[in-house]
Amino acid sequence: MEEHLIKEKKYSKWIWLLSIVIPLVVAVLFSVNLQKLGYHVKPLTFLPPIYATINGITAILLFWAVAAIKKGNKSLHERLVKLCIACSLAFLAMYVAYHMTSIETKYGGEGILRPIYFFILITHILLSIIIIPFVLFTFVRGISGSYARHKKLARITYPMWLYVAVTGVIVYLMISPYYIS
Repeated sequence: MEEHLIKEKKYSKWIWLLSIVIPLVVAVLFSVNLQKLGYHVKPLTFLPPIYATINGITAILLFWAVAAIKKGNKSLHERLVKLCIACSLAFLAMYVAYHMTSIETKYGGEGILRPIYFFILITHILLSIIIIPFVLFTFVRGISGSYARHKKLARITYPMWLYVAVTGVIVYLMISPYYIS
């Protein structure tokens, strides 16, 4: 068996474990609201525009990473992908922190915007869960030198990850008028 396949197999269990644990932990923490539990915490209402911006930055970095690899710049591509992963983790931490300290914001839009908003929101959430193993397997294939397999999977991962990043910004822009400060 080739060395890169051994490395991928080594990480495979961890990737699947993280792909299950991360959404479960986020769902549990998302349902915990410290204010409702009686803790006197200041709502982190300043976070949504920051984590929406991070989603936008992730989208730009993803686009740049693909451009870098198309120009043959592997080291820049790898650094940019690592930044994308870091941005996604920062987003996740801020998103959970916001929801643990703030009262839920209800979307107040009406008419055609309402089903559009919920379509974008639901696809964003579902793909943000589905994308986890795709990103991790694509990353492991790239850093282990399995470039053909990395490229094949990246063709699926990239548009999904880009969609999650861009729709994160769109969801924020659509719900932001309804935030309570």
